[in-house]
Amino acid sequence: MNCSGFARVCFMAGLACLASLAFGSRVEAQILIGQTAGFTGPVASGVKETTDGAKLYIDAVNAKGGVNGQKIELISLDDKFDPKLAAENAKQLIEKNQVLALFLNRGTPHTEAIIPLLEQFGIALIGPSTGAMVLHQPVKKYIFNVRATYQREAEKAVEHLGTLGVRRIAVVHTDDSFGQDGLQGAVRGLTKLSLTPAVVLKTDRSKPDFSVLAAPLAKAQAQAIIWVGSGTHVVDGIKALRAVGPVPQVVTLSNNASAGFVKALGTNARGVIVTQVFPSERAAAFPMVKEAQVLANAKTGTTLSPAMLEGFAAAKVLVEGLQRAGKSPTRERLRTALEGMKNYNLGGLEVSYSPDDHTGLDFVDLSIVGADGRFMR
Repeated sequence: MNCSGFARVCFMAGLACLASLAFGSRVEAQILIGQTAGFTGPVASGVKETTDGAKLYIDAVNAKGGVNGQKIELISLDDKFDPKLAAENAKQLIEKNQVLALFLNRGTPHTEAIIPLLEQFGIALIGPSTGAMVLHQPVKKYIFNVRATYQREAEKAVEHLGTLGVRRIAVVHTDDSFGQDGLQGAVRGLTKLSLTPAVVLKTDRSKPDFSVLAAPLAKAQAQAIIWVGSGTHVVDGIKALRAVGPVPQVVTLSNNASAGFVKALGTNARGVIVTQVFPSERAAAFPMVKEAQVLANAKTGTTLSPAMLEGFAAAKVLVEGLQRAGKSPTRERLRTALEGMKNYNLGGLEVSYSPDDHTGLDFVDLSIVGADGRFMR
């Protein structure tokens, strides 16, 4: 081959290489975000719905070119709702996958297990799907909440029951930090009404025995139960009580605000009250809800649920933080950008953070499962 021929080959090879690199930059994700959550186990249905809601928004952003020209890829690992595995997954995502941030994990003990890693590696956790007070006070430098606390939810639930004249209110809670959180909120609400719990019952987190609940609830003449537990636990508990007699009014928290929870309850669903930390999925007057409705309707077989709205809102906060972090985001730039977010309009709801406040939102509402299996406000 002569010199001119060799030059042409080199030139063409160079063009091919450049084209390959250019093509790769268009189709490969450049912003890696990590998620560990219980995609199997007792909270699987809720985890799937919150993740689907987040993907609704992330997919829409990617379809428009991503954030500052970079696509977002969500790497999701199943921790089976096991705190130990949640920490192991988070460590893998941070060290091996080199994610820019952690996002939308599930569970209070699980988040507590991850906190040391956040501080060790200087990485933000955005939108943990838990309302644990320990994530709000004192402020955790690397955690950015996008929902109200469980204590506020439980307090609101008791206030509602009080307006209905209900006075004998029992609390059934999982024997862990999540359960204690809900209990504290319920007791605070009862104290405002000059009441005390009719009875407080703890259930084992791993192997609960719901058959022992009926007798003490009956003895206490409970008119209502504030039930703080994971989806399958509340479902199995209600079924166990129904098997031996009438069940008092059940109120549970927003961790169970999923279509999957209602489906699992089956014929026991009607009349169950579930606290909510976002507007109704049918409240199109909220621009965020309308936006989510449009995107959900564009996907065949996708029906918006409260859990999906939580994921959708968390994804909006994530994307806004990435945009503010600039074209070359780092873990610290993202954390700083989030902490400087003031009055960011999600679409009818405003999110604000500061060095002294990482709560984000304090919206709490109540819903009741209707005869059609849908949440009614």
